[in-house]
Amino acid sequence: MSDLPTHEEALAIVREYTGNENLRKHMYAVEAAMRAYAREFGEDPERWGLTGLLHDFDYERWPNPDHSPTQGHPSAGQQILRERGIPEDILRAIMSHADYTGVEPVSRMERTLRAVDELTGFIVACSLVRPNGIADLEPKSVKKKMKDRSFAAAVDRDAIRTAAESLGVEMTEHIRFVIEAMRTVADDLGLEGTDR
Repeated sequence: MSDLPTHEEALAIVREYTGNENLRKHMYAVEAAMRAYAREFGEDPERWGLTGLLHDFDYERWPNPDHSPTQGHPSAGQQILRERGIPEDILRAIMSHADYTGVEPVSRMERTLRAVDELTGFIVACSLVRPNGIADLEPKSVKKKMKDRSFAAAVDRDAIRTAAESLGVEMTEHIRFVIEAMRTVADDLGLEGTDR
């Protein structure tokens, strides 16, 4: 018997705490990237996917603009998830995805979550300004946009690079891999483009 909740149970938690559709889509994107990397690394796609799906479930209610290591997101959601039976390795990974919690990403799952979190958001931004959405987005376009500091200015480019290095993946291939993972859920993410 698995120690994991079902996908539907995890989705119910996301829906209960997150009304913002764009934030939900972000969690779906991270879930897709985590599942793909789990398969790539020979790990458990269900465990990694649920980690991605749940990583920001408490962000809307407890956004934590001051980056408190113990209050607000992601600390606020820890007890809720623990009470719902979410395993400790997933809770630790969720804590480690925010660089201000003091929980360093150590395991491959933790480092992967950190590596795909910001990048998925940036890929969404790149896709939204293209007629074909994510369908024909290439890593070179993403890298070009990364050099434009005024585009998606809130995204921390250095964090994306550092996290990819920590994971031991080359940046262009990392971008390509995450784009391909996100294409599998393009409809759910609203990234199919306007020209289809």
